[in-house]
Amino acid sequence: MENINRLNVVHRFRKRKLLIAINCVAALSIFFFGYDQGMMAGVNNSKDYYTLMGFGHENPETHAPIITNSILQGGIVAVYYLGTLIGALFGGWFGDKYGRIKTIALGAAWGVIGATLQCSAQNHKWMICARLINGFGTGILNAIVPVWATETAEHTSRGKFVAIEFTLNIFGVAVAYWIEYGCSFYKGGGSEFVWRFPIAFQILPLLVLFAIVWFFPESPRWLCKVGREDESQYILERLREDGVETSTGKAEAEFQDIRNIVELERKNAKAQNYLHMLVGYQSGKLHIGRRVQLVIWLQIMQEWIGIAGVTIYSPTIFRIAGLNNDTVGWVAGLNTITYTLSTLVCVFTLDRIGRRWTLYWGSIVQGICLFLAGGLSRVSIDAVDVGNTSRAQSFGGGAVAMVFLFTMTFGATWLTVPWLYPAEIFPLEVRARGNAWGVVGWSIGNGWLTLLCPVMFVALNEKTLYIFAACNVLTIPMVYCLYRESNQRTLEEMNLLFAADSIWVWDAERNFKRLVEENPELVQAAGRGQSVVDAETGGVRKRVGDVSVNVNSEVSSENGKTTTVAHDEGH
Repeated sequence: MENINRLNVVHRFRKRKLLIAINCVAALSIFFFGYDQGMMAGVNNSKDYYTLMGFGHENPETHAPIITNSILQGGIVAVYYLGTLIGALFGGWFGDKYGRIKTIALGAAWGVIGATLQCSAQNHKWMICARLINGFGTGILNAIVPVWATETAEHTSRGKFVAIEFTLNIFGVAVAYWIEYGCSFYKGGGSEFVWRFPIAFQILPLLVLFAIVWFFPESPRWLCKVGREDESQYILERLREDGVETSTGKAEAEFQDIRNIVELERKNAKAQNYLHMLVGYQSGKLHIGRRVQLVIWLQIMQEWIGIAGVTIYSPTIFRIAGLNNDTVGWVAGLNTITYTLSTLVCVFTLDRIGRRWTLYWGSIVQGICLFLAGGLSRVSIDAVDVGNTSRAQSFGGGAVAMVFLFTMTFGATWLTVPWLYPAEIFPLEVRARGNAWGVVGWSIGNGWLTLLCPVMFVALNEKTLYIFAACNVLTIPMVYCLYRESNQRTLEEMNLLFAADSIWVWDAERNFKRLVEENPELVQAAGRGQSVVDAETGGVRKRVGDVSVNVNSEVSSENGKTTTVAHDEGH
């Protein structure tokens, strides 16, 4: 294939090896994302940093930081998420117009600029601007890398693959913690190196990502969309087949499915901008606006169940639990190691028990852990006040154990599903922008909470954990009533699942079952990747011979029976 660079790995590898190579590049980006997210926990506790930024000073007796301007501290962290929000929307648009590879390279370049500005910051205004720029680059990567990886992977491996990705994400968080812990001993922890080096370290994976991504294949879907069908077909053949002579026809079938979807995209291009998606304008029975709201709020609740506070402000939580400043560092780092290992649970359970049950058991265990952590912390604090050191240490240790169990449960449940769900429930023609809306929700949830977290912990102390625990309780009816099960359902089946006008899960499942029973061939069409819901009319689409047919199904309000009307759309 002369149009593809001869150094591209697609010429060297096939099938499993090629997918592994692509996944390694995606993993490098996800690792950076995790590192960047976990980095600020240690930076916020560096004496030179909080003194230079002007929001705190060191306690001369305990050497713990005393925060005098919690709004500024939280604002420096939170402005990063404003950058990711804007970057995600830009990345979704840029990725659909110029391709996935160029967008990944652009995101890496922006990240390098932002990291360089951060590690050279001289005051809080400089740092705020640098965090905004760095967040913009991260938002671009978060919006496009999952899409690129999903569009090259086989449909059956998507759930497990995303779970593996987020093992690497939390590994990045762990690496950030331990680098900062090691740096904290340099010159007694008072040097600017303690916080500048960990920030600068993220430049390395970004430079590697920028350098190597040019030698990896573009998304076959995007290539087909822009008319480069020969390249698309070649890449699919390398991804799905062992060789031309042993071809199973899988690549050709998938290519034809992509072409069908591209035709549908072109037909409905006017309804694909962000504003139309947000309000569901002209989306018919696809109910795009409803899906956008679901992914945004799922990501917001992912942060409000407590992980944002526990991850970024875990040193504060451990101090509340009665640990001294010398112990906080390595305990927080140990927490990230168990957190990383816990994500492997999701790899083996997510596709077995489904998305909803994964969220259910996560919310139950997490809520219990946070209620207990808050109560045990209060007993520990009261024991310190009366001078009962042994009691304080005993109950403080229990609070720390609950925080460990919370992060492990989160890693096995809520970490992955809110990132996987947007990749599953949106029609293929709006998947990049749909995933971008998920990143917008994550940015809102993180930014909102990291801005409030310092204020909440100062004002409420350990009672902040009760708020997070209550949010876990709230998510149970929220998921039960609103979030359809996407496990073991194809993209086109998701369109049938969202075809019901009702927002409630039970109505959607009943409508889905009715459509399948009355039109069993629809599931077969969905399995072949054909669109079974027309975005313009809201009707059900299928093929009869060589004719594309639009079937509009309506349920009579009087007798509940289905009236089916077919319209011939031509050859």
